[in-house]
Amino acid sequence: MGKPAAVWEQRYARRLFMSDTAIVIVSVVAAQLLRYGVNPAELELLPTDRSQLQVSYTLITVALIICWLLGLTMSGSRSKKITGIGSIEYKTVITATLAVFGVLAIVAFALRSQIGRGYVLIALPVGLALLLLSRWLWRKQLHHGRDHHRHIYRTLIIGDRAKSALVASEISRTRYAGFGMVGAITEEGSQTELLPGLPVVGDYTQLVEAVDRYRADVIILTSADALTPQRLREVSWQLEHRDVALIVSVALTGIAGPRIHTRPVSGLPLVHVEFPEFTGRKYFTKRLFDLVCSLILLVATSPIMLVTALMIRLDSPGPVIFKQERVGIGGVPFTMFKFRSMYVDAEARRAEVMRDAEHTDGLFKMKNDPRVTRVGAVLRKYSIDELPQFVNVLLGKMSLVGPRPPLPSEVQQYDAWVHRRLLVKPGITGPWQVSGRSDLSWDESIRLDMYYVENWSLVDDFLILMRTVRTVVAPQGAY
Repeated sequence: MGKPAAVWEQRYARRLFMSDTAIVIVSVVAAQLLRYGVNPAELELLPTDRSQLQVSYTLITVALIICWLLGLTMSGSRSKKITGIGSIEYKTVITATLAVFGVLAIVAFALRSQIGRGYVLIALPVGLALLLLSRWLWRKQLHHGRDHHRHIYRTLIIGDRAKSALVASEISRTRYAGFGMVGAITEEGSQTELLPGLPVVGDYTQLVEAVDRYRADVIILTSADALTPQRLREVSWQLEHRDVALIVSVALTGIAGPRIHTRPVSGLPLVHVEFPEFTGRKYFTKRLFDLVCSLILLVATSPIMLVTALMIRLDSPGPVIFKQERVGIGGVPFTMFKFRSMYVDAEARRAEVMRDAEHTDGLFKMKNDPRVTRVGAVLRKYSIDELPQFVNVLLGKMSLVGPRPPLPSEVQQYDAWVHRRLLVKPGITGPWQVSGRSDLSWDESIRLDMYYVENWSLVDDFLILMRTVRTVVAPQGAY
């Protein structure tokens, strides 16, 4: 029957294929029916004054379905290496879909035919949106299983004790990756735990034996200093027929996959790491995205903001809008707008309540802050107090997604390397917003912000915005 990991991987890939197939068929067929109805329609190919070749739209629909599904398959969008976690899966689906429709446009141009714009404008956005929604739902189902210790790769950590402990602690932060660590192998083979709950089960000479004993699916090699190249090749040969994946961890953290490339030289795999970019086409696209979305959201939320302003006025004396100096891109201060959620003397009482703060390591937050008004508590819980920040986005001082906008007093406490989080515009939401909000420690908040600064993408921004909606509906860590 094979190893348990191989079984659930195959089932998961089949489910993705079946849902992709159903969505593509429904989207393309629906586009044809909505655009042309049940009556047969034809497309002219290579039209001339004397003759013209006509092809049924049904044939085009069948061809588009086949090409779309082939594009999703050939792009590796259902590969076990990218499904389940991260944004690469979504990026691959988007890229494959746009490539298929791009080829369709090129072929239509070459054949001097005009495919109905309504046909394409229905099939493309509807199909792509449903594909992404389907992948997200399957991912939630996979994560639910991993929360209950299913769909897990039994993993052995191999290498130097200090490096292995670092890698194991980083992996344990992301339980949805599916690496269930069952043991560690170090040079000394000490029986003490590498981390709480993660025992050291042998030394390098017992590696293959440990793989069999613990039925490992994955080996993560954190350092190869004690394993000669010849010994490492022998181990890889022994693992090959056992269907065990070998993963080599490099001593780099906080770097996303798209910035890492392997460059083989004479059989030696060299890892090429791209430096992050903070200008150029990506940032122009981000700014355009911010402008369009913030304008739409300002209009859409205007009724909520009017009601909120009235509630604030009736609840306590003081201005509706609270203005506060925050530090933006490049360390330049700007005025951030929020709905007032505290009494007007809140700043004067800051020192009084600061000793009861939940975080005194750089972030000042406390549960049941006595300075928060009754209406303010509701506004904070559901992030309604942040709606005026769409104006900051329109003015170019903030972005929809980015690091948390810090106070000048917080920036004064930064270590030199933390100033890198000021290389991009602060955001209304960000990884901190969807990962615990005020429940995060200072170090965790900085780690998330730094990772975002150096690895952001428009797809990641879109995913964070979607997760923000869920966080607002079911708030946690907001006070």
